[in-house]
Amino acid sequence: MRLDKQMTIIHAYITRMFFKYFAMVLGMVIVIYLAIDFFGRIDNFIESSTSASQIIAYFLYKIPLIMSQITPVAVLMSFLAVFGLMAKNNEIIALKSGGVSLYYLLLPVMIIGMCLSLLLFVFSEAVVPISIVKANQIRAKKKHAKKMMTSRGENIWIRGDQSITHIQYYNPSDQTIFGISIVYFDDNFGLKKRIDAKKGKFSSGKWVLNDCMIQDFGLPDNEQATNFYDKKSFQLDLLPSDLQQVAVKSEEMSFSRLLKYIRKMESQGYDATKYRVELYAKTAFPFICLILSLFGSGLSLRGSTKEGMTISFAYGIVTAFIYWSFYSFCLSLGYGNILPPVVAAWIANLIFFCAAGLAIYNLE
Repeated sequence: MRLDKQMTIIHAYITRMFFKYFAMVLGMVIVIYLAIDFFGRIDNFIESSTSASQIIAYFLYKIPLIMSQITPVAVLMSFLAVFGLMAKNNEIIALKSGGVSLYYLLLPVMIIGMCLSLLLFVFSEAVVPISIVKANQIRAKKKHAKKMMTSRGENIWIRGDQSITHIQYYNPSDQTIFGISIVYFDDNFGLKKRIDAKKGKFSSGKWVLNDCMIQDFGLPDNEQATNFYDKKSFQLDLLPSDLQQVAVKSEEMSFSRLLKYIRKMESQGYDATKYRVELYAKTAFPFICLILSLFGSGLSLRGSTKEGMTISFAYGIVTAFIYWSFYSFCLSLGYGNILPPVVAAWIANLIFFCAAGLAIYNLE
């Protein structure tokens, strides 16, 4: 009974210390992230005459996304700090001398890691999509100052000075557009020209349209000319970066909404590989909290971070950088159809889970 009470006290101590450092790391990284983002965007906001209240609102709306991205890093660094300081203060040695198994110390680690993984998934589903939509709306005002651009699901409408463009679907992974219709007007808003094409791809500063039909109106004697082309290049007043602002973004949608969107696009014959990769990534990324908590704890308990918080933070930064680089690389392989979407999203977690297992293997 006494031993069980001691174990409860030890677990409560680890949990209390973890959340202390977790709050510290999370707050510190959010401030640094916002400061860097602020100085990187302030010139654009000033040029677009964005009000101070909108600028403040933009960065406040960015906080949920920042939290969702850096929570796994904060979890890793917090456990490294907790067990690193315990090792430095010889508390680990004292516990082992008292007959406490190091594996038993991993119980709160697993519980905290799993709980934070589930909470991160729920938070990313319920809060992040709403906040990122509002942030993107503020940021897009400058981008859309000269072009009126709207999007309803897969349909994108663009109003230029004397033209209206409709695009059924934009694939950001390869900068390809589908179902293009462009209508040009004269000074009296009379129909002047119309371009229709099944597919277009941005290449060398121009749009190359396939299966293209061009109709010229307003010719002498009210004649009309229609020409067909298998492939034709156009210098349109439209860039992929413009389309990126209004194209459907996976971070703006919940898992169920994104799945519904993917099924709709695939039923219409469009390539939704990029969105399917990001769909599986929505389930894979939160669970890195559990994996990194075990990995960090294993390193610390093996005595790899006895030097204290400074070395612990260095281990955390390097580990997070390696994971994020490898995770992004795997996603890019999924975007390029080199890896199946589910494999591209989960393989980084699988490899780091094995690394965590090695870190705690033969811990005693």
